[in-house]
Amino acid sequence: MSPTPQPPSVPANRVLVVDDDLELCELISLRLEARGMQVSSVSTGQEALAMVESGKVDAMVLDLRLGDVDGLEVLAQARERIPELPVVILTAHGTIETAVEAMRRGAYGFLTKPFQDHELVQKLVHALERTTLQREVDDLRRIVAGVPRERLIGRSPAIAQARANIARVAPSDATVMVLGESGTGKELAARLLHGLSRRAHGPFVAVNCGALPPDLLESELFGHVKGAFTGATQSREGLFGAARGGTLFLDEVGEAPPSVQVKLLRVLQERRYTRVGSNTEEEADVRVVAATNRDLREEVEVRRFREDLYYRLCVVPITMPPLRERAEDIPLLAQLFLERAAAHNGMRVPHLTPEALQLLRDYTWPGNVRELLNVMEAAVLLAASEELRAEHLTHLVQPSPRSASLALEEAAPGAASSLSTPESDASLPTLREARDAFERDYLIETLRRSGGNVSAAARLAGRNRTDFYELLRRHGLSAADFKDPGQGR
Repeated sequence: MSPTPQPPSVPANRVLVVDDDLELCELISLRLEARGMQVSSVSTGQEALAMVESGKVDAMVLDLRLGDVDGLEVLAQARERIPELPVVILTAHGTIETAVEAMRRGAYGFLTKPFQDHELVQKLVHALERTTLQREVDDLRRIVAGVPRERLIGRSPAIAQARANIARVAPSDATVMVLGESGTGKELAARLLHGLSRRAHGPFVAVNCGALPPDLLESELFGHVKGAFTGATQSREGLFGAARGGTLFLDEVGEAPPSVQVKLLRVLQERRYTRVGSNTEEEADVRVVAATNRDLREEVEVRRFREDLYYRLCVVPITMPPLRERAEDIPLLAQLFLERAAAHNGMRVPHLTPEALQLLRDYTWPGNVRELLNVMEAAVLLAASEELRAEHLTHLVQPSPRSASLALEEAAPGAASSLSTPESDASLPTLREARDAFERDYLIETLRRSGGNVSAAARLAGRNRTDFYELLRRHGLSAADFKDPGQGR
């Protein structure tokens, strides 16, 4: 009897086996591990898609008959998440029609049970070799074109919609306004818009309009000529010139002062600008992407932002959803950030317990994805064991008592007050409650004294405008409520 042909081993390739026959999963795993592959196995389509989304799968072996869902649907969704993922289909009900449909949906190969071990291994080896080569080619293209490797990770409908909008708009030169709260990933969205555009070969230049004083921001954006102002000892090109042929990202554009707003409007209308102190016009060969966490329509109503500039910037609005509206993505993001933090600090990746995951899901995440990233990095450093438990996170993600009582009141009116006892009625508020109450009263007083002028109120509070707006949002306050009715007439 001739020996079974042995294909070459493929070390470090990660293969996911998806079959509700656990014995077959174990058998396939043993065979593939003997060839040097790393094998994981799951029995449901939902588990399979979660593994694919995690990015820890190089190839998939998929049974067409699963208990919870049709294998062809799993194939389609897996390929939608990772288009280059090689998938080998297994079935005990092989027909030509099924094989054709599987191949049409992107399957690399098709085997009918029972099958020979070497047939499956050979198909996987060839598929992985082809995929590895394709990824190398794609990486070279990214290097040449400047396409970012980052992705908007998640399978929630909200983030899927944002991804679809970015992909649809990116090839054009249309001006895009990225909206969303702080920490939702607005700059990442801007980088993806650039990377998927026809300008991907050009530079991506970002500036935070709220981080610079007005006179410096104008010079930073448009450049200046020598002698234009005190200290201008030499000419400078400016960011519109530096971004020529690429994308200019105007972060926190709502913070731009009126003088800069006027020049931004002109450059968007005429595609030309002049440096500070110059009379010579220059062409603005850039695609502008702007972002803000403020309600610009409200800013237009109170005359802090030009209405004509608002419409020029909001040609195509894309909204980045807050993390509380995509709670199903929290476990995946938390695991990804844990792995990054552990790798960055040279530590072992701790295991998130179910209780810890539930705590993360229940938290409202006012700082959104950025806050989750920071919490996971802190948790990696503070956890002293291989398990990351709820007690390691409680002090990092504690909701305020006010938020908890409001949530309880919404769920069962009167329930929050019914929890108090005669002793607690006379007790002092907690330190957090006292701090929140003081902070809110202080914000109200600064707004009252400044007549609703945010810049003046921020100076009184010793904050920059961006941080001050975040405090107002957190406490549910609007500067417009304190505006002097006669102001701006």
